[in-house]
Amino acid sequence: MVPIRDNNPTTITPIVTYGLIAANILVFLYEANLPPQSLNGFFHLAAVVPRELTASFAGIPVNQPVPEWATLITSQFLHGGLLHLGGNMLFLWIFGNNVEDRLGHVRFLIFYLACGVLAGLTQWFFSQDSLIPSLGASGAIAGVMGAYILRFPRAEVLTLIPLGFYFPAVRLPAFYFLGFWFVQQAAYGVASLEARTNIGMESGGIAYWAHAGGFVFGAILGPLLGLFSEESKPNYL
Repeated sequence: MVPIRDNNPTTITPIVTYGLIAANILVFLYEANLPPQSLNGFFHLAAVVPRELTASFAGIPVNQPVPEWATLITSQFLHGGLLHLGGNMLFLWIFGNNVEDRLGHVRFLIFYLACGVLAGLTQWFFSQDSLIPSLGASGAIAGVMGAYILRFPRAEVLTLIPLGFYFPAVRLPAFYFLGFWFVQQAAYGVASLEARTNIGMESGGIAYWAHAGGFVFGAILGPLLGLFSEESKPNYL
């Protein structure tokens, strides 16, 4: 299922959402201009390497110029390819504006980065000895989706359903679209526990636990930061 932008109008310009999209694109353009060896080094420096993060938490020096805990933030702006970037930015563009509208600019930015950090820690928990860098905005965006499903469960998401060469567009309530997405990520995450060599982060694939964790933490943090509050909205903080 592929969503298309067709959601609730906003009362403010989602400048943080647009800024995050621009930042991710700029970082990707920088990546695209690096030779392969330099790119691998850049990923190892700025992405989360679970074994190094484990060592850092244990007080063992990892000899990196960037503190390993900081990669929980820097990794959110890295992507492994154009499709990886495009898919993430599509979901952020679709769901981010409405959540930013409810939280306000500053709280939304804090919310987004916090969800990304917690999503990264969720993935780390299940792969603490991995040497494969974990990167991408997926965990933070999953947090946005977790908040969205709580605040706008009945909002209709215009969705393309791939049926061979035919892609009919149907309107699905956000509850069903995002609920299905979350169940899928959680199921793949569970499967990765039993088949690490074939699926998930151990094969350099998709960090499903980061997706599921980000979604859950987004559903928790959103209300705590004022997702349902009407009083704080006019200040846009």
